[in-house]
Amino acid sequence: MRPELFLLNIGAIFLLGIATDYLGRRTPLPRVTLLLLFGLLIGPSALALTPELFVAHFELVADLALVLVGFLLGGRLASEVMKQQTRQIIFVSLVEASGDVVVIAVGLILCGFDPALAIILGCVASATAPAATLDVMQEMEAEGPFVSLLTGVVALDDAWGLILFSLGLAVSSSLVGEALGIASVVAALWQIGGAVVLGVALGVPAAFLTGRLKPGQPILTEALGLVFVCGGLALWFEVSFLIASMVMGGVVAHRARHHEYPFHAIQDVEGPILVLFFVLAGATLELESLQGIGAMGILYLLLRAVGKIGGAWLGSRLSGVDRRIGRWLGVALLPQAGVAIGMALVAANRLPQYRSTLLTVVIGSTVVFELIGPVLTRLAINRTRGFSV
Repeated sequence: MRPELFLLNIGAIFLLGIATDYLGRRTPLPRVTLLLLFGLLIGPSALALTPELFVAHFELVADLALVLVGFLLGGRLASEVMKQQTRQIIFVSLVEASGDVVVIAVGLILCGFDPALAIILGCVASATAPAATLDVMQEMEAEGPFVSLLTGVVALDDAWGLILFSLGLAVSSSLVGEALGIASVVAALWQIGGAVVLGVALGVPAAFLTGRLKPGQPILTEALGLVFVCGGLALWFEVSFLIASMVMGGVVAHRARHHEYPFHAIQDVEGPILVLFFVLAGATLELESLQGIGAMGILYLLLRAVGKIGGAWLGSRLSGVDRRIGRWLGVALLPQAGVAIGMALVAANRLPQYRSTLLTVVIGSTVVFELIGPVLTRLAINRTRGFSV
């Protein structure tokens, strides 16, 4: 790509972020959805104006964005408000994630679909979209018990999702006559356990060493260095970089007592990267996938919504959360993004007989949930302002 075209495209996308932020504050559509729609418009599915180089390197941008998001989520989880909700966060997230699996798997099986495929789809549905959810909260400058609970639940969703997916893949493999997939369970435990160990191993020394160049003031260079090293090592060791960076952020925020303020400066870099991430995510959406989604895809969309909303409501009731918060929590968790597609790709490689149906349903539903989900997250936050847990 010619350098002048590269710079023009990058500059245009960043300026677009300012315009979408302005529109997002004055329309019912959040910035995330507007950026995705713009990316979809300029992507291969519409006007095909996106440089091929950008789309080809989307995975790198996505990794950068999610590592930054994980670090910020970890810092939020270490706050005093979040510590008071730890039991509720763990319980609600577990019930919500597993409830989604049960609702989708049972619903699809009762409608006559293949049980092995139904179980995999149920496990894939447990994943959410932390980047989109966090961006909506930051755009709205939202605070309060509902936002704290939502932050914790969306942070843990992918961890539960990896565990449930590995178990579901093992069960589905045995149903189609393959050996019980113990290897997939071990791989998931390594992804999560290894990520936790890596996050702690980096977070403990980072908590002590950062904020020393300017006493009590951790600088942006320190934050970016930590985040990128964490992300690189996580990818190298093939563990979850989102969980690793989240654990590291939590450890730093909890143990760095000499910090006068946390790594808020990292949001100055996170903003432009998220703008690029969402535009490119929109450009990679394939509208053609909606054409073949079929009855199973429509049923999956409905059942995932029922599972998220019902599971979050049940978990909230059982853990003593205000019923008004529980009523809207599942609505805020509907966004679905790249983690679900990643799970679908793994399952498609393991069980190639389901590849076409699995990828069509998951990619098609991701298009819907990525565009509509942030709108519903924003609605839920607006409806719960002033509620107590």
